[in-house]
Amino acid sequence: MDALLTVMAALRHPETGCAWDREQDFATIAPYTVEEAYEVAAAATEGDPAQLKDELGDLLFQVVYHARLAEERGWFDFEDVAEAITEKMISRHPHVFGGAEDRTAAAQTAAWEVQKVQERARRAEHGTLAGIATAIPALARAQKLCARAARVGFDWPDAEAVLDKLAEETAELRAELPEADTARIQDELGDMFFVLANLARKLGQSAEASLAGANAKFTRRFNAVEAALAAEGRTPGDADLAEMEKLWNQVKQGTEK
Repeated sequence: MDALLTVMAALRHPETGCAWDREQDFATIAPYTVEEAYEVAAAATEGDPAQLKDELGDLLFQVVYHARLAEERGWFDFEDVAEAITEKMISRHPHVFGGAEDRTAAAQTAAWEVQKVQERARRAEHGTLAGIATAIPALARAQKLCARAARVGFDWPDAEAVLDKLAEETAELRAELPEADTARIQDELGDMFFVLANLARKLGQSAEASLAGANAKFTRRFNAVEAALAAEGRTPGDADLAEMEKLWNQVKQGTEK
């Protein structure tokens, strides 16, 4: 860890450091931090230990980078970051590090949320929706927003009620199509996505993970369609929709052409 911190300091050295690294600030580095976090998630899902180790290192470097930028401004350093998260984890797990009774996973989740409410209050973050990061993917944020609102009783009774709301929003979007008003269509489409995030929550699913799975499934199937066409010396551009639809259904059913 000391070696990594030394490397970071050298990269940021005002005279002998890397020109690119010296020019960076919190805003320019933030997109890389988000990207590295996604790459860690992908490596964890794929279950490749070597790749996961590599991606975790990249993400750790991002933490070190931000800490170095803060240290240069006299705000805090990496040691302060490590100390703060250590204290937070100890505080949030009194059943492990204190004298509290053992907790089930569900009880720990509930206690965790209570502590986060208290922490937001100490930071003067008021309101049910306070503290939900705006930089996370919109679909994941939607699910967090509706979950937070549900804790104070602002919620549909069950998934069936959410499906009814989805049908309502679908009808509203359909009504906007003839006018082709871009702003209105975007607004109604956003409502549909938000309801879908709520539906995922009511079904105990992650909206983000569900969409990621659908993306992966579409990619596999379309690649198979493309491969089938390539076997005939053709590309998707050489085929019409009916041909591709037929191949798609064959792939979907697990049959061979």
